[in-house]
Amino acid sequence: MKTVNIVIRILLGLLLLMTGFNKFFMFMPMPEMVESAQQFMKALVNTGYIMPIVAIVEIVTALMIIFNRYQALALLILFPIMVNAFLFHLFLDIGGIGGSAIAIIFNLYLLVVNRDKFKELLKVA
Repeated sequence: MKTVNIVIRILLGLLLLMTGFNKFFMFMPMPEMVESAQQFMKALVNTGYIMPIVAIVEIVTALMIIFNRYQALALLILFPIMVNAFLFHLFLDIGGIGGSAIAIIFNLYLLVVNRDKFKELLKVA
């Protein structure tokens, strides 16, 4: 089981590194999307700050996850970004949902595996 956890952790980290660096260097072409999804993405890019911040968060959390440093914190920081990516594809670009579904499943799995680290956060006062 420990090997499975390591493999999922490394795969999630590599996926995040790839998507984070792609937001800066655009080495993967943008897939075709329906008009509403294109408009939404264009609006995010046009803000000038959202996509670079998301990229930095993805890269930093990826490194934390790959090197197993503050992994539980990285998973918590990453979770809202993964939910947003999944919901974007669910509602606006269902054809591209595969990558975000894998990422959120890996994130959820690692959150469950590390649940003992969250006991203090989830304790009722």
